[in-house]
Amino acid sequence: MSRMISNRPRAALVGVLIIAAYFMLTYTITHHKIAGVVTDLIAGFAVIAIPFLMLPIFKSDTNKALINGYMIARIIEGLLMLIGGIFILMPSLEAYRNTLYEHVQVYFFIAGALLFYILLYRTRAVPRFICVWGGLATLALFAVTMLGLFGIKAPMLDVLVAPMILNELFLAIWLMVKGFNKDAIGGV
Repeated sequence: MSRMISNRPRAALVGVLIIAAYFMLTYTITHHKIAGVVTDLIAGFAVIAIPFLMLPIFKSDTNKALINGYMIARIIEGLLMLIGGIFILMPSLEAYRNTLYEHVQVYFFIAGALLFYILLYRTRAVPRFICVWGGLATLALFAVTMLGLFGIKAPMLDVLVAPMILNELFLAIWLMVKGFNKDAIGGV
């Protein structure tokens, strides 16, 4: 099915899904149960759909191991987000939703994001500055997450999360407006 979509609409759809993945923040911000469940489910399905849409763009024998790692990380990340949405519905598990996101899902996000930006860089599907920015932002998020494991938390460190969010929003808009680099991936 994903092979039937031409590259231009594929890029726009990936951009929309990247933004949809951030819907998981709804419950954290509003604490509205129904909105939280719906947006966690949308975000989870978006995260799972993106690697399948990107598969034809990334497909090559030299990228096989990276692609497999990327697919696995994103599918697990998306499934964890779906579980997070279900946790909201169960009063006995609701408190574990944040734990699930902060101590499990984030690592699959980091692994998937790092592989995503490496694959984007290698395929030249988007300008390299976006890939480098995304890779560095992912490493900053990883550093902040690791420091948190050792109990080191500070508002100043939270600022290091902003480049990741800004990069993903920039990439999403780029994909919706400009699409993939036609010279690098071929096609329309």
